[in-house]
Amino acid sequence: MDQNSNYHSVGSAPSTVTDKFLEGLSAGMRALEVVIRELAQNRVPVLILAEPGAGKRSVARRIHEMSGLPAEHFRSYASASLVPEQLEGESQFGQGTLFLEEVGNLSAACQAKLGEVLTGERKNGNHSLGARLICDSARDLEAEVRLGKFREDVYYRISAVCLRLPPLRQRKEDIPFFVNFFLAKYAQEFHRPVPTLSAHTQQLLGEYAWPGNIRELSEIARAIVVLGNEALAMDGLRAMLTKTDQGNQSSGFATKGRVSLKQAARAASREAEKELILNALTRTRWNRRRAAQDLQISYKALLYKLKQIGFGGEAEAS
Repeated sequence: MDQNSNYHSVGSAPSTVTDKFLEGLSAGMRALEVVIRELAQNRVPVLILAEPGAGKRSVARRIHEMSGLPAEHFRSYASASLVPEQLEGESQFGQGTLFLEEVGNLSAACQAKLGEVLTGERKNGNHSLGARLICDSARDLEAEVRLGKFREDVYYRISAVCLRLPPLRQRKEDIPFFVNFFLAKYAQEFHRPVPTLSAHTQQLLGEYAWPGNIRELSEIARAIVVLGNEALAMDGLRAMLTKTDQGNQSSGFATKGRVSLKQAARAASREAEKELILNALTRTRWNRRRAAQDLQISYKALLYKLKQIGFGGEAEAS
């Protein structure tokens, strides 16, 4: 098959796809989809383990959706910000899904409370967690248990089923599909045509180690679409890229004096955002409230972004 054919458009992506599960084409992800279907049929707790950006939240949502539960019955919490009283309230949540992100960040008090609601042991009566529990972690929780940083009893209760998601570098056959998806997603979001990538860009994306996984790939696709010119976008990236040894994929481009593709993508994305803001201000004759409406962001957010790019002192046109 011709290399370019791998990167044809997958069609228009829906506008609300932040947590969309992308099955991909790799054997490992197809097998994972089978497991997800089976898990959706029961309420056993699930622990999802993967590197940052590998799609842990999207897998949690996929399990919830395939359970046939309404979208609003999916509740998500950042574990680091939880307080015991919130878990107490969730013990009455009922037939939904409770998703605890980075469960290893739970405080000692929250771990104790979670242990209580999972076992139903309370001084004033018996209460159990009514919701289906899904947790995720990018850390080795078994090591955290050995170090005394995470309660052993809670660990074993939340990990009745443990799903390990492979990093993107271990399923590179999925990269063309993901690139197509995100190009279509951002093309729709920014009302731009879906780009057709050159063979050189395809090769570059295929060879990169992707330390930031799917989230990083999404950022790259966004930069390409927003700039509206693949050559311009990739020129900015190539200037900061140096190929790494193929045997050192897990380290990405982190060697001294080099800049990672993730950092390059963010830099390109910032420049694209600056261009969009200044274009909107030009169209509205620097009426910042109208520009904020055109950009579909709050006025306060626009003022903050203007300050970031050095235009915080400009007066608003009448």
